[in-house]
Amino acid sequence: MIIRKSPAELQKMRRSGLLVYQVLKNLGEMATEGVTTMDLENAAIKMIADAGARPAFKGYFSAASGTRYPYALCTSVNDQIVHGMPSTRIQLKKGDVISIDTGVQLEGYYGDSAITVGIGEINNSLRKLLQVTQDSLEMAIDKVREGNRLFDICSTVQKHVESNGFSIVREFVGHGIGTNLHEGPQVPNYVDRNNENPRLKEGMVLAIEPMVNFGKAASKVLSDKWTAVSQDGSISAHFEHCVAVTKDGPWVLTRP
Repeated sequence: MIIRKSPAELQKMRRSGLLVYQVLKNLGEMATEGVTTMDLENAAIKMIADAGARPAFKGYFSAASGTRYPYALCTSVNDQIVHGMPSTRIQLKKGDVISIDTGVQLEGYYGDSAITVGIGEINNSLRKLLQVTQDSLEMAIDKVREGNRLFDICSTVQKHVESNGFSIVREFVGHGIGTNLHEGPQVPNYVDRNNENPRLKEGMVLAIEPMVNFGKAASKVLSDKWTAVSQDGSISAHFEHCVAVTKDGPWVLTRP
């Protein structure tokens, strides 16, 4: 079911979105050589609590794994695609790539966003991976307009990523968002003819999140039942924004 939001609801989602933006901005600056992913987790928990919000991911139940996610962040390093768990044992090293994904609930509404950053100097190939993934998101955002269809978003990501020689992860997709972290519709990063293809209407809010592998697309989930990695061990990148359909075009709720 796709739930369209009123202007007042979008303003609440804007506040949760801007909090997520600020948390990720701070964490992106903090993610340097020697920092552990648990250091990032602890910093995020404090920032979210200080803002009077609740971490959206902590305690989230997955029917697929049959478990609740125990952290406020997903910190996915190198070949980890999504849902990497913060740990005191994972210390960032020069040349690493880390995706930081988080969400908050504020005033009953959710915000959700992700960034991927390199630690110190990363090689040109990985810089291109991050840039292409981020550019595919920006190009998809431009398609979030009344009258377009969902597949306009999906195909835009797929064409840009694949034309640059990278692979779209198929097992994980974007989603609608509002008073629930995950709402309809699903937003694949490729054209899936089995997926619904609704026309975009004012008040719809989509969490668009390209997940892109340097190598092949195939993924697998580790024994912790959460961490997804590329099967071939290639590096992965992930960017995400929440975007509202308005009469004036796309409104990115998760950045100023």
